[in-house]
Amino acid sequence: PRATLVLRLKGSGSDVGRHTVALRWLNPTGTELWSSLGELDVGSAAPPQQMPSEMDLPLIAAIDLPLDEVGGYTMQIALDDKVHASVKLQVRMGAPVLPASGMVS
Repeated sequence: PRATLVLRLKGSGSDVGRHTVALRWLNPTGTELWSSLGELDVGSAAPPQQMPSEMDLPLIAAIDLPLDEVGGYTMQIALDDKVHASVKLQVRMGAPVLPASGMVS
């Protein structure tokens, strides 16, 4: 299914520079089904003495998530090779879909 992951990263003046962002999608048994690695370049628009004490760094990703069984899935979010957050998704078996009209055989 298609999902949108919205992250609100918080930073400060000490975070200026290049960072890696990694997303890992794990199935209920811990097997990695999908991953993505990217870079986040936090620039300084102001002189160091005028840097805000806190910065918001939004990250929005539209992802087609593979599902291979029912159970609890996990999206791990890592910055600079350290996992900072995990998002859980519970997948259950749905009811069978019946045709919109007509007879069922």
